Amino acid sequence: TGRSRNDQIALDERLYLRRVIPLLIDEVKTAIAALVKIAEDHKESLLTGYTHMQHAQPGTLAQHMLAWAQMLRRDCLRLNSSLERINENPLGSGALQGSTLPLNREATVQKLGFTGVTANTLDTVSDRDYCIEFTSDFAILQSHLSRMCEEIVLWSTTEFSFIDLSEKWSTGSSIMPQKKNPDFAELIRGRTGKVYGDLINLLTMVKGLPLAYDRDLQEDKEPLFDALDTVEANLKVFTAMISSAKWNTEKMAASCQGGFANATDLAEYLVRKGMPFRTAHTVAAKAVRSAIDSGLSRIEDLSLDKLKECSPLIEEDIFSKLSAEECVSQRKVTGGPSPECTEKQIKDLKVFLT
Repeated sequence: TGRSRNDQIALDERLYLRRVIPLLIDEVKTAIAALVKIAEDHKESLLTGYTHMQHAQPGTLAQHMLAWAQMLRRDCLRLNSSLERINENPLGSGALQGSTLPLNREATVQKLGFTGVTANTLDTVSDRDYCIEFTSDFAILQSHLSRMCEEIVLWSTTEFSFIDLSEKWSTGSSIMPQKKNPDFAELIRGRTGKVYGDLINLLTMVKGLPLAYDRDLQEDKEPLFDALDTVEANLKVFTAMISSAKWNTEKMAASCQGGFANATDLAEYLVRKGMPFRTAHTVAAKAVRSAIDSGLSRIEDLSLDKLKECSPLIEEDIFSKLSAEECVSQRKVTGGPSPECTEKQIKDLKVFLT
């Protein structure tokens, strides 16, 4: 009495999402824990940071894994926030205008564990924001997995050789016996378009709908369920794949040599001696050009005399300041790559996971 399929489906979808989203959040947290474990083991493992896929500044594997972990942490926060917004009871809205019967909508709030009732019956049966919002959350989460997997694919190439994926998460070639392809990382990356498509499907479904209920809304379930299932499966594979991987710390450390990734550190050395950064930037660029013209791949391979030609402020101590280890250890700003900073990040993430 006083019920409609319209408010009942709005209820059922909320109850379903309230049950399954915490399970997805647990999967995301398991992935974060795997990344934190790698970071703990590699606080001092050097790894070049890139911008525009060019050598930028020295960093560590820990800092990179923690960057990935922060992406996933935001996904958890987004999902939790979306959960809060669906925790309103739609029952009693009827087909669209409620009922002439003396229904007590608040009674079912307590029985079903909601925090309150939806504010407008017409909006309640027309609303599919929650389907769109959760699928948007899934799409962002999937984009993060895709970006991580893109780096895994790059790092597993012979040219990089930073990561060695377990054979369980690699495949061979039907014709080339030497191949060890990162197929699972590629499949996770490849399924991103599928999840994006589910989001576009839902957005398009509602774009021209008049209030209240229209049969179009029946089409909300397939894209919602598909996006959820896809992301959940990808998360499980990603966690297993990254947890079983081995890291070539020698190759990663070698990536910090060459490419002049310590040029900014030379500029900051001069700033500490009183030079304005704008001028120091020009001096560091001049030192890089001098090294290139001399056939060298590192600033520190220049003689002190050559460096002094760039600026008389440069002293013998510059050579101890330009090693990759020193560049990393001195980057102590909050969130930075120094071992003490990454240790703080690890502790904070462990608190988040509890």
